[in-house]
Amino acid sequence: MARQFIRHPVNIPIEVSESSYYPNKESLHVFNVGFGGLAFQSKQVIKLGTIVYIKIAYTQPMFEAMAKVVWCRTHPDGAELGVEFFNSDDAFMARMVEQICYIETYKNEVSLKEGRTLTTEGAALEWVSKYAANFPNPSSLN
Repeated sequence: MARQFIRHPVNIPIEVSESSYYPNKESLHVFNVGFGGLAFQSKQVIKLGTIVYIKIAYTQPMFEAMAKVVWCRTHPDGAELGVEFFNSDDAFMARMVEQICYIETYKNEVSLKEGRTLTTEGAALEWVSKYAANFPNPSSLN
């Protein structure tokens, strides 16, 4: 099956449940984000076509969206799942969350490697000047 969206590796903490009202949610980490969805590892298999509720509390305001499971690869510890967002606004917001995660990672790396303490705003300005031009956007794929 050909991949419809280019994916970018990330490590974003998320919560996934089969409904926004379903109290049995699983805390996970996204391992990649694309322009139309994201992928994550789960301890449970969720069948194709299932609608899931995704919450990313890492940012303010919190990102919340519904998505559909479009692929599932099982393994002994659970499954890798791919979900697709229902609208482009949700997909865009997920990409912004991804960008924020990159900025926070940059901020931490600068602190560890260079001993500099950056504010989030300072880290964002440096990250944007160094890396934003190479951060993919949907129009660059056409």
